[in-house]
Amino acid sequence: MKLLFAHDVKIYKYNDKYFDSSGSFSNEILSRYTDIFEEVRFISRQVDSNREKVEALPNLEGVEFVGVPNFMSTKTYYKKLEAVRIIEQEVKAADCVIARVPSSIGSIAVKFAKKYNKPYLLEVVGCAWDALWNHSLQGKIIAPFKHYATKRIVKDAKYVVYVTNEFLQKKYPTRGKSVNCSDVVLKEFDDTVLKARIDKINDMKENSKIVIGTIGAVNVKYKGQQYVIEALGRLKKQGITKYEYQLVGGGDQTYLKSIAEKFNVADQVKFLGPIPHYKVFDWLDTIDIYVQPSKTEGLPRALIEAMSRGLPAFGAKAGGIPELLESEYIFSNARKNIHEICIILQLFTKEKMIMQAKRNYEEAKKYDRGIIEERRRQFLMEFKNSIASSGKN
Repeated sequence: MKLLFAHDVKIYKYNDKYFDSSGSFSNEILSRYTDIFEEVRFISRQVDSNREKVEALPNLEGVEFVGVPNFMSTKTYYKKLEAVRIIEQEVKAADCVIARVPSSIGSIAVKFAKKYNKPYLLEVVGCAWDALWNHSLQGKIIAPFKHYATKRIVKDAKYVVYVTNEFLQKKYPTRGKSVNCSDVVLKEFDDTVLKARIDKINDMKENSKIVIGTIGAVNVKYKGQQYVIEALGRLKKQGITKYEYQLVGGGDQTYLKSIAEKFNVADQVKFLGPIPHYKVFDWLDTIDIYVQPSKTEGLPRALIEAMSRGLPAFGAKAGGIPELLESEYIFSNARKNIHEICIILQLFTKEKMIMQAKRNYEEAKKYDRGIIEERRRQFLMEFKNSIASSGKN
């Protein structure tokens, strides 16, 4: 059976190798689909690159990457007709479609799946309203329309996978069958990780440097790193300078560096650039607190990965973040968030850090790969079997 997987993610191509800009597609994630479908074609934006990126996508049998031109900006919108033509051809050649939404490519693929009577399944991975409203002025204009379109497409779908337990289900309910499956792929749990974390906290001195970390693109304002930087500036005015903020992620650093300069904390903010996913856990083990300051999220993989390393953590009231953390460690997405971040940071005594390390480690176990992947596998098999029984393949 031939599956077409449709998503807006940008894939770079260099010397017949493919590189995922988002870190979304590891060997484990791709195998979710290749273990069930004989042929999988991933259709997304594709850009030729003049160099290798951080981590090449695995070369798996039966997997092909199909590119459409980038038509997401006003400068490249004229390429949409070509993109639509390619998507239509791929849908016609497929036996079924899995589309991630909200995404333009995913929505177009579903439109043609309906036109050509192809079975389709949706993966709902984020909130269209939050993503666009917090993006730009143009995004605020588009947000109501995309939000409504996403509600409609999810409502009509017969099979839906949500990455949250509650948030996206309430925002985008479906009349079809659904299951909640986080997109997280965690390492095997080992209690020595928690012990090492607690030992690290116990070894902290009263005036020890505390390293805060965030994983996320540094060139998009809705990721929220600027609020943490501003909070460090406010704390510095109070004579508190023990915090260092490490940012992992690709993109132009100019804006965030200017914020660090503005609030006189450039020496406290470290840009580490992108890190291959297999090295992320090693980095997480070096920091003291993880923060997910995003203004829009589905269920953040990076936060769950941090929790699985026993990291005390806090985050914004966005998407599925409040599903993961205690309310005491959630700050608002209003102007008062700077004040709230300052308060939360100062709440982290050694005792509370140990309590949160234990609590977060246990909470992360709910996202054990084996449990979630078996639930997803059964749902995908049900989808595939429904196609076979209906005679669509």
